[in-house]
Amino acid sequence: MNVAVLGSGNGGCAIAFEWALKGHQVSLFDFEQFPKMIGGIQRKGGLTCKGELEGTVSFHYVGHDLEKTLERAELIFVVGPAYSTEPFAKACKPYAKEGQIFVVCPSSCFGSVVFKNALGLSLDSETIAVGESSTLPYAVRITAEAEITIYNHLRGGYYIAALPSTLNQIVFDAVTEVNKGFVLAENVLQTTLQNGNPTIHPAVSLLNVARIENPDDFMFYEEGVTPGVGRLMKAVDEEKKAIAEALGVKILPDPIIGVDQGYMTIANYDTGYSTAPGFRGIKAQDKLDYRYFNEDVGYSMVCLMDLAKLAEVEVPAMEAIVRLVSIVMERDYLAEGQRTLDTMGLAGKSKAEFMELLR
Repeated sequence: MNVAVLGSGNGGCAIAFEWALKGHQVSLFDFEQFPKMIGGIQRKGGLTCKGELEGTVSFHYVGHDLEKTLERAELIFVVGPAYSTEPFAKACKPYAKEGQIFVVCPSSCFGSVVFKNALGLSLDSETIAVGESSTLPYAVRITAEAEITIYNHLRGGYYIAALPSTLNQIVFDAVTEVNKGFVLAENVLQTTLQNGNPTIHPAVSLLNVARIENPDDFMFYEEGVTPGVGRLMKAVDEEKKAIAEALGVKILPDPIIGVDQGYMTIANYDTGYSTAPGFRGIKAQDKLDYRYFNEDVGYSMVCLMDLAKLAEVEVPAMEAIVRLVSIVMERDYLAEGQRTLDTMGLAGKSKAEFMELLR
């Protein structure tokens, strides 16, 4: 299969590596302002992976020419933080072709909606399949030039759906050509709400602000998750589950998903994470200006709070985190409103109308 991966960060490199390892023709693209990994792979002539997948692969194309990247692509993975989804879609618009399959991986709250809007497609359009995943299939970090390390290749517990869901099977069949652990979700509301990042990253980061600002490294999960941190994570997860229940969607508690994915061996919110084999060795970020706040609070948690209003669910833990992180970061994430029902063109809908749009 001709596969394109947009985004040369941790996740994009891992997806590109595995699909090339399995014999597919892979092209890897990123914007010119992100040359580091693209240049490294070009210099080395390939990408090396250590950890749960091992080897070195070469690609059909690596570079900054999106037209060339998409020219023959059948399956396109859009891999990056939430704030990259719309720029990628706008860049793809002149080159996207009928019959192609795009997968926003991970969704980071309705990534498929944002992508289709930016492509200029109605949400019910079936001309180009657009799906989204609940999370990446890997715990992975770039560890050297043209090198990644995969700490955990997920065994299962990661979901995928298309918008509209009438294309679910098409998208599912395409991605499971290589990623066998994907579970077919009911719709993109389920993939969005099953994403564990808003549950985990903001709580751990907020309660470890002093350690992040200290020059000494520490392990994000092994040292950063204590019983008190776990209680805040649990509160956020329970609010997320309440939103899902009010909107008629079933999601699992994050520790259950963590065990299913192979990260964890204990399904609780503290020792489950701090002793998780799949999280072992992952260092904390070295600055506060990082995606754990900017994406998982500024996009995902703000979006979830807006969704909670539609669902008529109280979310005091999320509200507290957003306000405190805004103070810490000296910016107002709520006022910025980076991803809300309004910015996605979904405001002013009843619950029934909203669910129909995301069917």
